[in-house]
Amino acid sequence: MDLNNNVAVITGAASGMGAAAARLLAEHGARVVLIDQNEMTVNTLATELGGLAFACDVSDANAVSEIAVAIKQQYGAARIAINCAGIAPAKRIVGRDGAMPLVDFQRVIDVNLIGSFNVMRIFANEMTQLDPLADDECGVIINTASVAAYEGQIGQAAYSASKGGIVGLTLPAARELAQFGIRVMTIAPGLVATPMLLGMPQKVRDSLSASVPFPKRLASADEFANLVQHIIENVMLNGSVIRLDGAIRLAPR
Repeated sequence: MDLNNNVAVITGAASGMGAAAARLLAEHGARVVLIDQNEMTVNTLATELGGLAFACDVSDANAVSEIAVAIKQQYGAARIAINCAGIAPAKRIVGRDGAMPLVDFQRVIDVNLIGSFNVMRIFANEMTQLDPLADDECGVIINTASVAAYEGQIGQAAYSASKGGIVGLTLPAARELAQFGIRVMTIAPGLVATPMLLGMPQKVRDSLSASVPFPKRLASADEFANLVQHIIENVMLNGSVIRLDGAIRLAPR
Protein backbone atom coordinates (compact mmCIF):
# COMPACT_ATOMS: atom_id res chain seq x y z
CA MET A 1 0.00 0.00 0.00
CA ASP A 2 1.22 3.47 -0.84
CA LEU A 3 1.37 5.66 2.25
CA ASN A 4 0.83 8.93 0.42
CA ASN A 5 -2.52 10.53 1.28
CA ASN A 6 -3.85 7.44 3.06
CA VAL A 7 -5.25 7.82 6.57
CA ALA A 8 -3.23 6.10 9.30
CA VAL A 9 -4.45 5.72 12.89
CA ILE A 10 -1.76 5.16 15.53
CA THR A 11 -2.56 4.40 19.18
CA GLY A 12 -0.05 5.02 21.95
CA ALA A 13 1.18 7.77 19.67
CA ALA A 14 2.34 10.32 22.24
CA SER A 15 5.78 8.77 22.76
CA GLY A 16 8.11 5.89 21.99
CA MET A 17 7.36 3.52 19.14
CA GLY A 18 3.93 5.03 18.43
CA ALA A 19 5.34 8.53 18.06
CA ALA A 20 8.19 7.27 15.85
CA ALA A 21 5.72 5.47 13.59
CA ALA A 22 3.52 8.56 13.38
CA ARG A 23 6.48 10.76 12.41
CA LEU A 24 7.72 8.39 9.71
CA LEU A 25 4.30 7.82 8.15
CA ALA A 26 3.65 11.56 8.11
CA GLU A 27 7.01 12.11 6.39
CA HIS A 28 5.85 9.74 3.65
CA GLY A 29 2.60 11.58 3.07
CA ALA A 30 0.16 9.68 5.27
CA ARG A 31 -2.60 11.63 6.98
CA VAL A 32 -1.92 10.65 10.56
CA VAL A 33 -4.38 10.35 13.42
CA LEU A 34 -2.80 10.08 16.86
CA ILE A 35 -4.58 8.47 19.81
CA ASP A 36 -3.18 8.46 23.34
CA GLN A 37 -4.28 9.00 26.93
CA ASN A 38 -1.71 11.79 27.30
CA GLU A 39 -3.82 14.59 25.86
CA MET A 40 -1.27 17.40 26.04
CA THR A 41 1.59 15.47 24.44
CA VAL A 42 -0.50 13.87 21.71
CA ASN A 43 -2.01 17.22 20.76
CA THR A 44 1.44 18.78 20.52
CA LEU A 45 2.76 16.02 18.26
CA ALA A 46 -0.34 16.06 16.06
CA THR A 47 0.05 19.81 15.56
CA GLU A 48 3.70 19.30 14.60
CA LEU A 49 2.79 16.60 12.07
CA GLY A 50 -0.30 18.32 10.71
CA GLY A 51 -2.53 15.48 11.88
CA LEU A 52 -5.47 14.86 14.17
CA ALA A 53 -5.26 13.98 17.86
CA PHE A 54 -7.68 12.25 20.21
CA ALA A 55 -7.25 11.39 23.89
CA CYS A 56 -8.95 8.22 25.08
CA ASP A 57 -8.60 4.80 26.68
CA VAL A 58 -8.38 2.33 23.80
CA SER A 59 -10.35 -0.25 25.77
CA ASP A 60 -13.37 2.11 25.85
CA ALA A 61 -15.68 0.80 23.12
CA ASN A 62 -17.81 3.95 22.85
CA ALA A 63 -14.86 6.34 22.85
CA VAL A 64 -13.04 4.55 20.00
CA SER A 65 -16.26 4.26 17.99
CA GLU A 66 -16.83 7.99 18.34
CA ILE A 67 -13.26 8.69 17.26
CA ALA A 68 -13.73 6.53 14.15
CA VAL A 69 -16.79 8.59 13.21
CA ALA A 70 -14.90 11.85 13.75
CA ILE A 71 -11.96 10.65 11.63
CA LYS A 72 -14.27 9.65 8.81
CA GLN A 73 -15.94 13.06 8.88
CA GLN A 74 -12.66 14.99 8.82
CA TYR A 75 -10.29 12.77 6.83
CA GLY A 76 -12.26 9.86 5.44
CA ALA A 77 -12.02 6.26 6.63
CA ALA A 78 -8.59 4.97 7.70
CA ARG A 79 -6.83 2.31 5.63
CA ILE A 80 -4.05 1.83 8.20
CA ALA A 81 -4.40 1.08 11.93
CA ILE A 82 -1.39 0.62 14.19
CA ASN A 83 -1.78 -0.50 17.81
CA CYS A 84 1.07 0.72 20.02
CA ALA A 85 -0.87 1.59 23.18
CA GLY A 86 0.14 -0.54 26.12
CA ILE A 87 1.14 -0.69 29.76
CA ALA A 88 3.72 -2.91 31.49
CA PRO A 89 3.42 -2.86 35.27
CA ALA A 90 5.45 -5.60 36.94
CA LYS A 91 3.81 -7.63 39.69
CA ARG A 92 4.22 -11.18 40.90
CA ILE A 93 1.27 -13.59 41.03
CA VAL A 94 2.06 -14.13 44.69
CA GLY A 95 4.08 -11.38 46.31
CA ARG A 96 4.98 -10.19 49.78
CA ASP A 97 1.44 -8.93 50.29
CA GLY A 98 -0.19 -12.12 49.05
CA ALA A 99 -2.02 -12.83 45.81
CA MET A 100 -1.92 -10.26 43.02
CA PRO A 101 -5.16 -8.24 43.08
CA LEU A 102 -7.28 -9.46 40.19
CA VAL A 103 -7.98 -5.88 39.13
CA ASP A 104 -4.25 -5.40 38.40
CA PHE A 105 -4.25 -8.36 35.99
CA GLN A 106 -7.50 -7.21 34.40
CA ARG A 107 -6.19 -3.70 33.76
CA VAL A 108 -3.22 -4.95 31.75
CA ILE A 109 -5.42 -7.28 29.70
CA ASP A 110 -7.94 -4.48 29.15
CA VAL A 111 -5.43 -2.01 27.77
CA ASN A 112 -3.01 -4.27 25.90
CA LEU A 113 -5.24 -7.03 24.52
CA ILE A 114 -8.84 -5.83 24.65
CA GLY A 115 -7.74 -2.33 23.64
CA SER A 116 -5.91 -3.66 20.59
CA PHE A 117 -8.87 -5.83 19.63
CA ASN A 118 -11.24 -2.90 20.14
CA VAL A 119 -9.27 -0.71 17.72
CA MET A 120 -8.95 -3.61 15.29
CA ARG A 121 -12.65 -4.44 15.16
CA ILE A 122 -13.78 -0.83 14.76
CA PHE A 123 -11.33 0.19 12.06
CA ALA A 124 -11.52 -3.14 10.24
CA ASN A 125 -15.25 -2.50 9.89
CA GLU A 126 -14.46 0.91 8.39
CA MET A 127 -11.97 -0.64 5.97
CA THR A 128 -14.51 -3.14 4.64
CA GLN A 129 -16.45 -0.23 3.18
CA LEU A 130 -13.53 1.18 1.18
CA ASP A 131 -12.82 0.66 -2.50
CA PRO A 132 -9.96 -1.82 -3.13
CA LEU A 133 -6.52 -0.60 -4.15
CA ALA A 134 -3.86 -2.62 -6.00
CA ASP A 135 -4.04 -6.38 -5.26
CA ASP A 136 -7.60 -5.77 -4.01
CA GLU A 137 -6.19 -4.41 -0.75
CA CYS A 138 -8.49 -2.31 1.43
CA GLY A 139 -6.47 -1.93 4.61
CA VAL A 140 -3.74 -3.11 6.95
CA ILE A 141 -3.70 -3.50 10.73
CA ILE A 142 -0.44 -3.78 12.68
CA ASN A 143 -0.49 -4.82 16.33
CA THR A 144 2.36 -4.62 18.82
CA ALA A 145 3.18 -7.65 20.94
CA SER A 146 6.51 -8.30 22.69
CA VAL A 147 9.13 -11.00 22.99
CA ALA A 148 7.64 -11.39 26.48
CA ALA A 149 4.79 -13.19 24.74
CA TYR A 150 7.27 -16.05 24.28
CA GLU A 151 9.74 -15.65 27.16
CA GLY A 152 7.88 -13.80 29.87
CA GLN A 153 9.97 -13.02 32.90
CA ILE A 154 9.11 -13.29 36.58
CA GLY A 155 6.67 -10.53 37.42
CA GLN A 156 5.39 -10.30 33.84
CA ALA A 157 2.47 -12.72 34.06
CA ALA A 158 -0.15 -10.12 33.13
CA TYR A 159 1.98 -8.41 30.49
CA SER A 160 3.07 -11.67 28.87
CA ALA A 161 -0.50 -12.98 28.84
CA SER A 162 -1.72 -9.81 27.15
CA LYS A 163 0.98 -9.91 24.51
CA GLY A 164 0.56 -13.65 24.00
CA GLY A 165 -3.08 -12.93 23.27
CA ILE A 166 -2.08 -10.50 20.54
CA VAL A 167 0.24 -13.09 19.01
CA GLY A 168 -2.56 -15.66 19.04
CA LEU A 169 -4.99 -13.17 17.52
CA THR A 170 -2.82 -12.44 14.49
CA LEU A 171 -3.43 -15.43 12.20
CA PRO A 172 -7.17 -15.98 12.81
CA ALA A 173 -7.80 -12.25 12.34
CA ALA A 174 -5.80 -12.23 9.11
CA ARG A 175 -7.68 -15.27 7.82
CA GLU A 176 -11.06 -13.80 8.68
CA LEU A 177 -10.37 -10.33 7.27
CA ALA A 178 -8.70 -11.62 4.10
CA GLN A 179 -12.08 -11.76 2.37
CA PHE A 180 -12.26 -7.96 2.74
CA GLY A 181 -8.72 -7.32 1.50
CA ILE A 182 -7.46 -6.43 4.98
CA ARG A 183 -4.07 -7.64 6.20
CA VAL A 184 -3.16 -8.21 9.86
CA MET A 185 0.42 -8.28 11.11
CA THR A 186 2.11 -8.15 14.51
CA ILE A 187 5.52 -6.85 15.57
CA ALA A 188 7.07 -8.35 18.70
CA PRO A 189 9.82 -5.96 19.83
CA GLY A 190 12.59 -6.93 22.19
CA LEU A 191 14.41 -4.28 24.21
CA VAL A 192 13.61 -0.88 22.70
CA ALA A 193 15.00 2.49 23.78
CA THR A 194 11.64 3.90 24.82
CA PRO A 195 11.28 6.57 27.56
CA MET A 196 10.66 3.79 30.11
CA LEU A 197 14.00 2.05 29.44
CA LEU A 198 15.92 5.29 28.90
CA GLY A 199 14.84 6.39 32.35
CA MET A 200 16.75 3.51 33.94
CA PRO A 201 20.28 3.99 35.36
CA GLN A 202 23.08 3.76 32.80
CA LYS A 203 24.44 0.61 34.46
CA VAL A 204 21.10 -1.14 33.99
CA ARG A 205 20.86 0.00 30.35
CA ASP A 206 24.40 -1.25 29.67
CA SER A 207 23.50 -4.63 31.16
CA LEU A 208 20.36 -4.86 29.03
CA SER A 209 22.27 -3.91 25.88
CA ALA A 210 24.89 -6.56 26.56
CA SER A 211 22.19 -9.24 26.72
CA VAL A 212 21.30 -8.71 23.04
CA PRO A 213 23.30 -11.13 20.83
CA PHE A 214 23.60 -8.74 17.88
CA PRO A 215 23.68 -5.84 17.61
CA LYS A 216 24.63 -5.37 21.27
CA ARG A 217 22.38 -2.42 21.96
CA LEU A 218 18.77 -1.49 22.51
CA ALA A 219 16.62 -1.20 19.41
CA SER A 220 15.52 2.29 18.50
CA ALA A 221 11.93 3.41 18.10
CA ASP A 222 12.86 4.44 14.55
CA GLU A 223 13.73 0.83 13.71
CA PHE A 224 10.25 -0.17 14.84
CA ALA A 225 8.81 2.59 12.63
CA ASN A 226 10.87 1.39 9.64
CA LEU A 227 9.39 -2.09 10.03
CA VAL A 228 5.88 -0.61 10.24
CA GLN A 229 6.50 1.20 6.96
CA HIS A 230 7.78 -1.95 5.27
CA ILE A 231 4.78 -3.99 6.42
CA ILE A 232 2.40 -1.37 5.05
CA GLU A 233 4.17 -1.26 1.70
CA ASN A 234 4.73 -5.02 1.28
CA VAL A 235 1.35 -6.58 0.51
CA MET A 236 2.63 -10.14 0.93
CA LEU A 237 3.22 -9.65 4.64
CA ASN A 238 0.09 -10.99 6.29
CA GLY A 239 -0.87 -13.16 9.25
CA SER A 240 2.59 -13.31 10.83
CA VAL A 241 4.48 -12.08 13.86
CA ILE A 242 7.90 -10.51 13.28
CA ARG A 243 10.35 -10.39 16.18
CA LEU A 244 12.38 -7.18 16.25
CA ASP A 245 14.86 -8.24 18.90
CA GLY A 246 18.45 -8.79 17.79
CA ALA A 247 18.02 -12.54 18.54
CA ILE A 248 17.49 -11.96 22.27
CA ARG A 249 15.79 -14.61 24.37
CA LEU A 250 14.76 -13.33 27.76
CA ALA A 251 16.07 -15.00 30.91
CA PRO A 252 13.65 -15.83 33.76
CA ARG A 253 14.54 -12.54 35.49
